[in-house]
Amino acid sequence: MADRPALSRAEMEVARIVWTLREATVRQVLDNLPETRDINYKTVQTFLRRLEAKGYLSSRRDGRSLIYTADARPRQVIRDTVRDFLNRLFNGEPLPLVEHLIRDQGLEKADISQLRALLNEMESQPGSK
Repeated sequence: MADRPALSRAEMEVARIVWTLREATVRQVLDNLPETRDINYKTVQTFLRRLEAKGYLSSRRDGRSLIYTADARPRQVIRDTVRDFLNRLFNGEPLPLVEHLIRDQGLEKADISQLRALLNEMESQPGSK
């Protein structure tokens, strides 16, 4: 990934909450986690500190609370994560990944039409290979 270390699944879950809220305290993140998640305040605090240390979040003090905001945009994090995944599992080749997803997950007719339209659009763009 770009200049930041990869996120764990739990870190990504916490980062998504901050992205959604735009800014959040530890308590707000904890309150927005699914009820099925057995996680406590200190653990959420640790995740937020890790995300800040990795360069995904920044914080500012407001009274006694730290308020966390995103330093990395979700779209860039997704792009970097997918690129890392693609490199590790498919040697950087996107077609085997797409083929695997289509064959393994299947597509509805509407999905196929949407995919076909996307491929046609990409083919008609200048500079397409």
